[in-house]
Amino acid sequence: MAKKAKRVEELLKKIDLQKLYSATEGVATVKTLASAKFDETVEIALKLNVDPRHADQMVRGSVVLPAGTGKSVRVAVIAKDIKADEARAAGAEIVGAEDLIEDIQAGKMDFDVLIATPNLMGLVGKVGRTLGPKGLMPNPKTGTVTMDVAKAVENAKGGQVNFRVDKQGNIHAGIGKVSFNEEQLMDNFFTFVRAINKHKPSAAKGKYIKSAALSLTMSPSLKLDPQELIDLK
Repeated sequence: MAKKAKRVEELLKKIDLQKLYSATEGVATVKTLASAKFDETVEIALKLNVDPRHADQMVRGSVVLPAGTGKSVRVAVIAKDIKADEARAAGAEIVGAEDLIEDIQAGKMDFDVLIATPNLMGLVGKVGRTLGPKGLMPNPKTGTVTMDVAKAVENAKGGQVNFRVDKQGNIHAGIGKVSFNEEQLMDNFFTFVRAINKHKPSAAKGKYIKSAALSLTMSPSLKLDPQELIDLK
């Protein structure tokens, strides 16, 4: 425990806790905080001025990060016939229909993303209670309920990040790995924030992004200037 405390103490010396960092400064600084024996994820946290208890203030969607996420993603697709063939050709690791639903019911879920064609969502509904809590339920808003399964598989493998505001108005997401260069992280950062801005509900009043922070998996966080993020169009 003392070792962990000392590590955090050393990292805190590299951060000005009173400062609101610009995006460029924030990315450059967070790269200096790497201290783990693995390739840490660069994480962004946003506090939005919305009340997601109201349906017209829910913020949910997906965005494909230009430099990818740095993670290898296993994709499962619920599809039949030609759509199943398209999913396999696009690189999906698992493709099936009733048999895949049976596997999920049996607790076999060796995948990170689940995609389904709209005509088979009735099947998926049978395992909704299993998929929902794990964040694996296909949804049109995240592009995982679609007839264009090939594109959905490509997006999932190519750096798609799904986001959803929690009950307190927070959004957390990984936007790359600390091993990425600054340009890659900046591209991902700006693409992600612009997606959040595009999803601003018309019912949201006042300052949309109240606060923002950047961190690594194992590091303290630094504060970002929320106004700079709001201005990203």
